[in-house]
Amino acid sequence: MMMQLGARSLVRRFSRLAAAGAPAETTSAGVPRMPAFDHVPLPYDGPSAADIARKRAEYLSPSLFHFYSKPLNIVEGKRQYLYDEHGRRYLDAFAGIATVCCGHCHPDVVDAITRQAKRLQHSTVLYLNHVIADFAEALASKLPGDLKVVFFTNSGTEANELAILMARLYTGSHDIISLRNSYHGNAAGTMGATAQKNWKFNVIQSGVHHAVNPDPYRGAFGSDAEKYVRDVQEIIEFGTTGQVAGFISEAIQGVGGIVEVSPGYLPLAYDKVRKAGGLCIADEVQAGFARVGSHFWGFETHGVVPDIVTMAKGIGNGIPLGAVVTTPEVAQVLTRRCYFNTFGGNPLCTAGGLAVLEVLEKERLQENAFVVGSYLKDRLRGLQEKHEIIGDVRGTGFMLGIELVTDRQLKTPAKDEICHAMEHMKDMGVLVGKGGFYGNVFRITPPLCFTKEDADFFVEVMDIALSKL
Repeated sequence: MMMQLGARSLVRRFSRLAAAGAPAETTSAGVPRMPAFDHVPLPYDGPSAADIARKRAEYLSPSLFHFYSKPLNIVEGKRQYLYDEHGRRYLDAFAGIATVCCGHCHPDVVDAITRQAKRLQHSTVLYLNHVIADFAEALASKLPGDLKVVFFTNSGTEANELAILMARLYTGSHDIISLRNSYHGNAAGTMGATAQKNWKFNVIQSGVHHAVNPDPYRGAFGSDAEKYVRDVQEIIEFGTTGQVAGFISEAIQGVGGIVEVSPGYLPLAYDKVRKAGGLCIADEVQAGFARVGSHFWGFETHGVVPDIVTMAKGIGNGIPLGAVVTTPEVAQVLTRRCYFNTFGGNPLCTAGGLAVLEVLEKERLQENAFVVGSYLKDRLRGLQEKHEIIGDVRGTGFMLGIELVTDRQLKTPAKDEICHAMEHMKDMGVLVGKGGFYGNVFRITPPLCFTKEDADFFVEVMDIALSKL
C-alpha cells in the first residue's frame, strides 16, 4: 500500500544534507560548474534548430509556442540532463512539464518498452494480454481504500474527461465544482473545469462552477480554509439544485503556478460535496507518482481519500499514458453503454508504465524527492531573503514554485523579469519552466533523480540570473 516515509530517518538525512550545503564550484568565467556526469551524447547529424523552426512554422499548428528567444533543439536526454544539437549539456529542472519522473531514457524503462515492442506493440483490449492486467494490479496497490478499478487513457485531459463523465453518470447530476486558477485539460468538459481565461476558448462549457481558490499567497483569506470553503457551500445552495455531480481539484495547482491549496481545505470541501451527493475527483496528473516526496499522491498530504483519481505525465515517464482509478461501484456506470478506448492500455505503454513503478520503488525516488526537494526549498528560501523580486517560495518535494514580483506589498507580477532570468539560466546550463496565471512563477519540477549537487548548481545559477535583472 502507500509508502509513507519514516520521519526520523528523513530528518536525519535532511540534516546531513543541509549541513553539507555549499556554493557550487565555479569556472574561470565565474559561472557555476555543472556537476560531473558520466555520459557522452551520441553524435548528432540531423537538421539544425533553424531548419526545424522553419518546418515547424510551415507544417505545425501556429498555436505552438516555445521558451527562449532562440529555441533549443534538444536531441538527447539522460537521467536529469538534456543535450542540444551541439552536445551541450543542460540540467533539466522542468522534466517535460513534470512528466519525466525516473529520468530521461532510464534503461529499465527503455528495455521494458523495447522488449514489448519486439513481441507485441498493439492488439486490442478485446483480447487478453497480461501486461495491462499486471500494470493495473500494481497501480491499484498504490492507492488507498477501495480505489482499485483502472481505466487507461492516453493523456491527462482524457483521464479528466472520463472522470467527469463518470461522476455525472453515477450521481445523475450535471454540476461540477472546480477551483479558480485550475487547469484540468483542453477538451470540451475539461476546458469547462479549467478556470483560467488563458486556456479557454469561446465554446459551450456548461455545468461547471468555479469556487474561490484557496491560495495562501494571493487568496483573499490567506490560509483560512473555512472561509474559502464557504464559497463551495454557497455554490451548492445558490448555483445548483442542491445536488452536484462532483468536485475536481489538484492538491497543488501545476499550470496555475505551483499553488498549494490551503491546509485543511480539501477535507472540508469533500465533506460539503459529498453531503450534496457528489463525488470527489483528485487530479494527480502533475502531483502524483511520488513527486511531492512525503507521499505517493498529492491528495494524501491533505488526509483525504477521493472517489476518483486521475493521473498521467509521471505514470509513463514520457510515454503517452494516463489513467482513471475508482471504486468498483462507481466503475459500473460505464457498463450502461459501450465504453472503449483503442489505445488506452496498449501493451507497449503499460509495459513502460509498470517499469516506471518498479524503478520508483527500486531507486527510492520518492524518498529522494522528499530529502533533496526539502533541501532545495530551504536553499531557495535563502535566495528569497537575498532577492526582493522573490515574493513567494512554495510547494513540496520536487513540485516547487518561485513567484517573482516587482513589489512584495502589491504582489505585482514580474512578467518580463522572469523571461530574462530564464534566458540567463539557460545560458548557464539550466532549464526551468514557468507558469501561473500571470506567467511569473518558476515551475521547478525536475526528474526525481535530481541530486543535492544538482540543487546546489540550480540555486547558484538562479542567484546569478536574478542578480543580473
